[in-house]
Amino acid sequence: MHKVSRGFIYFFGALGGILFGYDTGVISGAILFIQKQLNLGTWQQGWVVSGVLAGALVGAIIIGPLGDKFGRRKMVMASAVIFFIGALGCGLALGFWSLILFRFVLGIAVGGASTMVPMYLSEVAPADMRGSLSSLNQLMIMTGIFLAYVTNYAWSGYTIGWRLMVGAATVPAAILFIGGIFLPESPRFLVRIGKIDEARGVLGQLRNQDEVQAELTDIEEKAKIKMGGWGDLFSKVARPALVIGIGLAIFQQIMGCNTVLYYAPTIFTDIGFGVSAALLAHIGIGIFNVIVTAVAVVIMDKVNRKTMLIVGALGMAASLFTLGIAMHYSHNSMTAAYIAAIALTVYIAFFSATWGPVMWVMIGEVFPLNIRGLGVGLSGTFNWGANMIVSLTFPTLLAALGTETLFVGYGVLCVLAIWFVHSGVFETRGKSLEQIEGYLDKRAGVTSTAKND
Repeated sequence: MHKVSRGFIYFFGALGGILFGYDTGVISGAILFIQKQLNLGTWQQGWVVSGVLAGALVGAIIIGPLGDKFGRRKMVMASAVIFFIGALGCGLALGFWSLILFRFVLGIAVGGASTMVPMYLSEVAPADMRGSLSSLNQLMIMTGIFLAYVTNYAWSGYTIGWRLMVGAATVPAAILFIGGIFLPESPRFLVRIGKIDEARGVLGQLRNQDEVQAELTDIEEKAKIKMGGWGDLFSKVARPALVIGIGLAIFQQIMGCNTVLYYAPTIFTDIGFGVSAALLAHIGIGIFNVIVTAVAVVIMDKVNRKTMLIVGALGMAASLFTLGIAMHYSHNSMTAAYIAAIALTVYIAFFSATWGPVMWVMIGEVFPLNIRGLGVGLSGTFNWGANMIVSLTFPTLLAALGTETLFVGYGVLCVLAIWFVHSGVFETRGKSLEQIEGYLDKRAGVTSTAKND
């Protein structure tokens, strides 16, 4: 086992988020040039954007459960290899269909990273820091999106600019693979496969020595429960976690977050900005995004998860209603256009500070150890499925309904999300993964002895 610092473990454990963010965010600017060079219609544009999302559906449902069999670390490294192949293929794509194919390959890696990174971080982080450390994933995602915006602007003047934009992801993919060689495996997975001494050594790198044995004992108790399957995932014990995982995953997307991230330059050009100005404005949003997400990382373990979700949904709803009204008047008034741009930025800020990180943190912590890979994988699949449907239909709906009606509709869904969080989500802040699992057992009236039998 390689001896590395805690900072190294947390940084490289979260680094897959940069690739996740870059590969989903880069298309927002690249599509402006791809559609012209490849003569794409609105439906084809939707597929170029959504090809990665279709792949993510596959990656999440396959790589998540494989993490239970082969380990979190190996699946993070496998995702890095797939990232590299997909990014290189996109950069060299000969036409629409080959571009879609490699966007799909990229998506497999994105889906895998979206399940493995939150799961790995939640399992190596101490209970009192798990929210902040797990939300490093979202900070990395937003950093990746920001880097995508910068490269979009930097290479916008080149004929092969979009190829450079999408192909540049090969660099962080290679870095992630090399870093993965030195990452330790999750101590909870090591206990699950009987490598107790190795798990003790990993915990020794991550905890104070007087905390190691107590945590190891708790992990060993839960690891005695036999590996679960789909029936266990839908059992009475896991059902509340499944409701949270799937519900948060779907609502995070149908509130419109990624339509803004993917199509913001298109929205800016629609309200009167030139292409260059739209890409510059996008960079400004990217910087703001990273700052807001960094704030979220700091406060994640100081504010209840439910509170953050409810406040975030309220802020997003208000911003979307404002954006819809401003868009209605933006063609005749630059003041309204600027209000729309500000509302869009505020909307992204509320998302980045709340629903962006909190959803991934919670799906990584609510599921019992014996079905965690399955639970996180299925939740991720629903997230990417909702993402794909929303993103694929956005250009067509935008043309049919107009931005004002569409964004008001997303705002209504934000209000529905508040109801869901209030009624269907239980609090996890400050609890160890074993305490959360114990709460699910108690809620279902099941004893640890019964589960072990």
